[in-house]
Amino acid sequence: MKLLAPALLLATLSALNGCTAMPSSKAHDATLPAPQTQYDARIVQPENNTVLTPEELAQRLVNTDVVVVGEYHGHHGSHLLQSRLQTALYRLHPEQILAMEQFNLDHQDELNRYLQGEIGETEMIEDAGAWDNYRASYRPLVEFARQQNLPVIAANAPADVVRCVGRKGPEYLSGVSDTIKQKLPADPFMDTPAYREKFMAAIGASHQADDTMSERMENTYKAQLLRDNTMAARILQARKEHPGHQVLHLTGTFHSEEGLGTVALLKQRAPEVSVAVVSPVFWPSDVNKPPLNQNREKGDFIYFIQPLPDEFREAERERKAMQARFSRSTDKTCD
Repeated sequence: MKLLAPALLLATLSALNGCTAMPSSKAHDATLPAPQTQYDARIVQPENNTVLTPEELAQRLVNTDVVVVGEYHGHHGSHLLQSRLQTALYRLHPEQILAMEQFNLDHQDELNRYLQGEIGETEMIEDAGAWDNYRASYRPLVEFARQQNLPVIAANAPADVVRCVGRKGPEYLSGVSDTIKQKLPADPFMDTPAYREKFMAAIGASHQADDTMSERMENTYKAQLLRDNTMAARILQARKEHPGHQVLHLTGTFHSEEGLGTVALLKQRAPEVSVAVVSPVFWPSDVNKPPLNQNREKGDFIYFIQPLPDEFREAERERKAMQARFSRSTDKTCD
């Protein structure tokens, strides 16, 4: 693969948190219509090609300790399925925890204040650093949890710490405050070989890269591992604090598909915990049959959704936009 320019590396990492597109191809497995709108999701159990409704999916997952639903960030087909599955699981297993990549652990207190009715939604969005698409994508999930008095876990590592690990390396953690350090997991860079290989391939790493770029890519990978390890540890902590509860975890699909990332680390840290992965796959509406065969290993269950529209068609305009996103990140310093 082509090696990315340094100025685009971190922007690419951001895309990896859920926006890696799946190629479409011909397949002949499940019999179901292609998604017709951006809100449609067609669910399949790959091991037997069974087509499922969200309610039928919930029935299969009711006894699973941790249900991980991967998403393409900002895709309403993903978010609508997550909301429907949340409701269906709750009806079968009301002891539920919502864990979210979309909030960072250093903002758990602000999120709790909102859940307890102490602050309003806009105050929570500002104080807890909610994502820009919170209202359109995640509000229904958080509101359901709030109305049912369910815990919501800010599962991700602090954004500033992740950014600075990516910039300066793992040793940056030695200088963070004790308050943050105590909230981060033990062994924050626990790894699995298959995930490393996938990550490096996705960002275009090459054995021919010069030493500076190799170090930068290694640090970028460590930042990714910090996210995954933190999410795994936060999920397990939530289960310890709420015995008997089922965890519904929302995350970008790169963190969970093929049982890698957060999922692999969950299993390493707690082999006794049962985990199921629900992964998205793009299926363009003009392709007759679902691209299932080559995507069977993506998850225990697959849901097909339409691809998002192209952000750019003009390469130079895309390059400038990526550089602008990167420059906003580099404006912040790492003390």
